[in-house]
Amino acid sequence: MSLDDIADSAILSKFYFSRTFREATGTSPGRFLAAVRLFRAKNLLLATDSSVTDIAYAVGYNSLGTFTSRFARSVGASPGRYRALSQDGLLALDARAANKGPRGTITGTIRIPETDRSVRVYVGAFRTPVVEGLPAACDILDSTGAYTLTGVPPGTWCVRAAAVSMSDHEPRPWLRKPVFLGRGAQLVVRPDKTHTSQHIGLRPMKTVDTPILLALPELDNWCAPTLNGVA
Repeated sequence: MSLDDIADSAILSKFYFSRTFREATGTSPGRFLAAVRLFRAKNLLLATDSSVTDIAYAVGYNSLGTFTSRFARSVGASPGRYRALSQDGLLALDARAANKGPRGTITGTIRIPETDRSVRVYVGAFRTPVVEGLPAACDILDSTGAYTLTGVPPGTWCVRAAAVSMSDHEPRPWLRKPVFLGRGAQLVVRPDKTHTSQHIGLRPMKTVDTPILLALPELDNWCAPTLNGVA
């Protein structure tokens, strides 16, 4: 699937299509397609007995090595490890590397739409608009309220939030799909500025939303959150 082919299907020039696509989704067509492929790979790893090689080719990769490295970078574990640990009910993220150098703090509030569901909100600082890889910092909330992301390195960051239903009948939390999403504007954390504010309102998921590559409930075992103000 080339950009020219996709743009032609929308009867637009590829330049106008790319700009419109980014405005609608927050990322480029290429990055979005890559996210869709890896998200599909996650589902195939957990729902089928197909080999990692077969799954790599099924989702559009011509190189097993490329697929494995991109999957590990985006999801937080290699394809084989992701499948094995999830089958054993032990899926968890690797420990975060020790913080070095100057760090900043991002604070703000999360507003959850009215719902009769019990939800848990995962908030993280990511390098790109696509929620992939381990966040630089994260927090977890069980209701509308304030969040704090500490230890964020200097640089440009995208704060993303996703709410997962806690009443989902799927017993494996990493398979539960987000019901609400939220994103803030890109912000810059500077060595001499340790406090940046970002307020985010969540909304229902849309078909144009980029798939969540990081299985957010895995962060329960990783970011040492404060839930509802109780450690």
